[in-house]
Amino acid sequence: MKCFIHARNGAILISIDGSSRPRGASCLSQEKSRQTICDFIEMAERSVFVPRRGGTKLVDEVPFEFDWSSGFAPSQKRKNVRSLHAASVRAGLAPLLEVSSKSECELGLELSAFALPFSVDGIATNVESVYQGSKAFERGGPYTDLYLVPPRAARKDKRLRTSGRLIAFQFEHKDYPLTPTTAFYDWIYMNALYRLPRLRTDLQRFAGFTDIEFNPKRSLNCQARSCATFVSLIWRGEVDDAVESFEHFTELLTAQV
Repeated sequence: MKCFIHARNGAILISIDGSSRPRGASCLSQEKSRQTICDFIEMAERSVFVPRRGGTKLVDEVPFEFDWSSGFAPSQKRKNVRSLHAASVRAGLAPLLEVSSKSECELGLELSAFALPFSVDGIATNVESVYQGSKAFERGGPYTDLYLVPPRAARKDKRLRTSGRLIAFQFEHKDYPLTPTTAFYDWIYMNALYRLPRLRTDLQRFAGFTDIEFNPKRSLNCQARSCATFVSLIWRGEVDDAVESFEHFTELLTAQV
């Protein structure tokens, strides 16, 4: 018999039939008569982003709890993707696409913001570098030279942390507000998708999208949410106008509140 309790509440996997071998830290059970073995099993919660065909909301966030394999190795990340997707499948939500550099699907790798191509004034770059290079701060920016910097280096550029408070985004000589919170990121991501027509058909094959790296406690933007938003707009016949006009897109987002 096995009993799972959430690790964040100090929970453990208890095996009292001897079928599970101890892994990692173990302890003797306080139940002396049972002499159980306790293995610390970490659990996590991540969301599947599901596009909606109608209603005011464009995307549903459906949370799932699953076994979490700790560690930074890509193999561990992929285990977590499989575990999350398995939990979703058990609930009847499938097929899913992991949208990140940890995806096991070529399409999911291509859709990572670090890889998704974007062109600015005829210069080839990627969504992540454009997003970082479009930030305007109290004491500097936008640092458009980051458009030509690899995405991981662009994200770590020290100027993004030493220029004061973020006050707006500036892209192609136009200012964009910070609210709705993820609007600018979603909009440039969708613009990149829109420039690759084959992706329209590919993305509509999936019931939902995930990004195993996205933790809402640490981040705001999520490329899986952006994909789900794009698909929802296709289904509603709004994608052309939303990509063409940031103002129209924000009206659709604001209607969700």
